[in-house]
Amino acid sequence: MPAEISFIGLFLEASLLVKLVMIFLLLMSVAAWTVIFQRQKALKEAQRRAQRFEDRFWSGVDLNRLYQELSARGDQNSGLELMFTNGFKEYARLSKSSRSAEAVMDGSYRAMRVSLSREVDKLEQHLPMLATIGSTSPYIGLFGTVWGIMNSFIALGSVQHATLNMVAPGIAEALIATAMGLFAAIPAVIFYNRFSTRVEKLENSYANFMDEFSAILHRQAYSQQGEPRA
Repeated sequence: MPAEISFIGLFLEASLLVKLVMIFLLLMSVAAWTVIFQRQKALKEAQRRAQRFEDRFWSGVDLNRLYQELSARGDQNSGLELMFTNGFKEYARLSKSSRSAEAVMDGSYRAMRVSLSREVDKLEQHLPMLATIGSTSPYIGLFGTVWGIMNSFIALGSVQHATLNMVAPGIAEALIATAMGLFAAIPAVIFYNRFSTRVEKLENSYANFMDEFSAILHRQAYSQQGEPRA
């Protein structure tokens, strides 16, 4: 047995099934880090846009003017911007049709609720993949380890004098699979929990805004003044 064994050497000497397990775990690790970097960027941008919109909204800007500005941007709106435009548009449409204040508020609230649900779905995109990788990778790696160790001991059955030098390389090859499984699972679990917390905070922020904006529209609807102009 050589004094030093490289990872590549252990991989090349492993059985075909263990090699396939290692390759699969490597692909899972790459997929996990791809999702991690993509979600990190997306959630950071969502938080930045939400903060920027709230600062503008609560600065005392005219809501009609804000609506017109955001509507001109079309599909570029997201998060609070989209919830505001959809809710305000529905409020204006129902107000013009001479609906009751209760019907106007119910329609605008439903429009914002639908937008909230869709925006949360966007924020949670690919997070189930991280959860799956985090929960299954260790078991896949353990399967490769068990298979490799089993083959090592089966091979020992064909010799009369078994020594540690004969079994150690096979066990080392097999344990690499477990290590790779943990390498894929640990970051996936850590960032899944982190991103889930950030998504929950953003969802609460969206819901709070929806309630606050609904209260503003409620006062307008029942005061019969300041009708929006979409």
